[in-house]
Amino acid sequence: MRTSKRRLEAAVHASGTTMTDIFGVGPVVAAMVIGHTRNINRFADRDHYAAYAGTAPIEFEYGGRSIRRLSLRGNRQLNHAIHIAAVTQIRHRHSPGRAFYDRKLAAGKTKKQALRGGAEAADHRHDLPPTPRRRSTNQSGPGRASGDDSSIQRDRLRTPNTGASEEPLPDPAQR
Repeated sequence: MRTSKRRLEAAVHASGTTMTDIFGVGPVVAAMVIGHTRNINRFADRDHYAAYAGTAPIEFEYGGRSIRRLSLRGNRQLNHAIHIAAVTQIRHRHSPGRAFYDRKLAAGKTKKQALRGGAEAADHRHDLPPTPRRRSTNQSGPGRASGDDSSIQRDRLRTPNTGASEEPLPDPAQR
């Protein structure tokens, strides 16, 4: 275990990240975040990263009232790493995460809501390598990639087929 921990610390140090400077983020959590994030350039902004990590809240209306809850989508292992950092900060009264948590409780939030806010605030994207500005692109159709060399092949999306027929369904405008 010591050898594995040393190798992990060396790998995190070699990545050049400053995540380990954040209270509650050690080499294991930093390695989890770096490993699951992979190429940071595939995210347009912090909102896209939060959606990928599963820390972006979802709003929906329920019987006339608006409710915000945490998304169950996203990379659950990355979400877990961010959650570990948030809980570690909350356990120590002198940490900035605990101050944030206490402010949310004083504002009338429940403990669960305050913890969710802490996980959202513990967005480690700013500690990863900087993302170059993207040029505005014209998409050539629905689901087309914008040439960002992302690992997701959006341009391979196909119109679903009906039954055993090989002919695609017509576009909604043609129906």
